[in-house]
Amino acid sequence: MRDAPPGFSTFAASPGSRTPGQIQAHLCDLFDWALSIARGQQAWRDTVPLAWDQGTVRFFKALEALDSYLGSGAALGCTPEKLFQGPIADALTHIGQIAMLRRMAGAPIRGENYFVAEISAGRVGVQQPAPRREFD
Repeated sequence: MRDAPPGFSTFAASPGSRTPGQIQAHLCDLFDWALSIARGQQAWRDTVPLAWDQGTVRFFKALEALDSYLGSGAALGCTPEKLFQGPIADALTHIGQIAMLRRMAGAPIRGENYFVAEISAGRVGVQQPAPRREFD
């Protein structure tokens, strides 16, 4: 999400393909949907893409809201497996698409070894520690 080049939001890999901005909006919708499922009140809504920076803020707010609910100890409206196999797994697919589109748009992100990354429960905002081991 961070450091996307100008115009990336509307980059199209081919005619009719989703733009990164459309994928970003869909990711936010997925995390909103996941939260509604977790709360036991499943609701879906399609939203329109925002400017990339605004969409990034929305993405992290949606992720933080879901993380907060999951960490609250409140009852889940479904099994953890269903929550993962639905919106979470779908989101992982689309995050990969954004990474691929960044490379296609000439602004690749560096890969990171997440096994050695400094990952902490509850730290899901835009501010993250520097990578410990990156690769191309």
